[in-house]
Amino acid sequence: MPGPRTTPLHDRHEALGASFTDFGGWLMPVRYSSDLAEHHAVRQSAGLFDISHMAEFWVHGGRAADFLDYVLAGRISAVPIGKAKYSLVLAEDGGIVDDVIVYRTGEEYFLVIANAGNRDAVAGAFADAQAAWPRILPFLDGPVDGTWAGIPGAEAPHVEDLTDQTALIAVQGPRACDILAALPDLDLTEPARRAGEPRLPWELADLPSYAGRAARWRDADLFIARTGYTGEDGFELLLPAAGAAGLWDALLAAGESVGLVPAGLAARDTLRLEAGMPLYGHELGRSIHPAQAGLGRVVAADKADFVGKGAAPDPDAPVLVGLVSEGRRAGRAGYAVYDGDTRVGEVTSGALSPTLGHPIAMAFVAPPVAASGTELTLDVRGTRIPATVTALPFYRRKQ
Repeated sequence: MPGPRTTPLHDRHEALGASFTDFGGWLMPVRYSSDLAEHHAVRQSAGLFDISHMAEFWVHGGRAADFLDYVLAGRISAVPIGKAKYSLVLAEDGGIVDDVIVYRTGEEYFLVIANAGNRDAVAGAFADAQAAWPRILPFLDGPVDGTWAGIPGAEAPHVEDLTDQTALIAVQGPRACDILAALPDLDLTEPARRAGEPRLPWELADLPSYAGRAARWRDADLFIARTGYTGEDGFELLLPAAGAAGLWDALLAAGESVGLVPAGLAARDTLRLEAGMPLYGHELGRSIHPAQAGLGRVVAADKADFVGKGAAPDPDAPVLVGLVSEGRRAGRAGYAVYDGDTRVGEVTSGALSPTLGHPIAMAFVAPPVAASGTELTLDVRGTRIPATVTALPFYRRKQ
């Protein structure tokens, strides 16, 4: 069996003394110094993350917007050029195949970022939809006499998996914008959309949340998005793999004076937990429907058709909640949740919150005990710890 893959920044991680783990088939840094130090650096200044293990798909041509409306749960065709949208890949039975971020970079041109461990599953979903596209098109346009008439030879959008050719670096934290502004050789000018049109300059500070613009760094094309997974302001930078090490070094140098540190998966996990963001394999999975995970709003149920349309979870299925406790002992994934002596659920993620100073957890529990304020207990290695159901997120940054 081949070992886990490495990103274009692996040498940099080794030089920084990182500890590694296998994550989604990739050998990724867990930490460079300490989990707490890296977590606090992101909340107070900024952290630098290698997220090159994420999968990138370009979807373009044909009727790409309509195609993504069919493949994904959200209404992608309504996303303006330059903006991004969180969405879901669903199975026919409504289970979650993956959660993704979609950027619209042109009228029929989209960048889809998927989880590393679900790269093949998402590629399979695209392939299945491409194969079915001649049948889907007339249905989207309105079936003739209620039948799927079909248009043999209808052009399917192109789907390109560029994961192996690209790197993705995230700068997250309240000083992220300052650090990018101090990055030498950063050219914030979009290419001309048509021959004869001017190139368009833009400013980092003007880039809204959930938006992305083209830029250049030295000789490399760069795509800068104001998104993230930590609950802080931040940017994600996509570029050809060959330029990743140089950009990583330049960002560390640009941010050194304001406290930027490299940060690993351990800090990323406690940061996303505080921000109430779900993690595939914990809060999301093939057996979980969007409504169970509090993501019913992500599904545009009024679309003409899409994979998973009409599927609904069992009304008695467990739902995702936040739990807060006192003390220092935290529930962890797999720990049981009780209402009195009755087991009513299971923790999916939990930790002693570095920012809040008390234990927090996310758990799937039975609907009758899911209301905020409900008093439950967690079985922490044989000891019952009181916990209160609370709304997510646990932490919200100051604007």
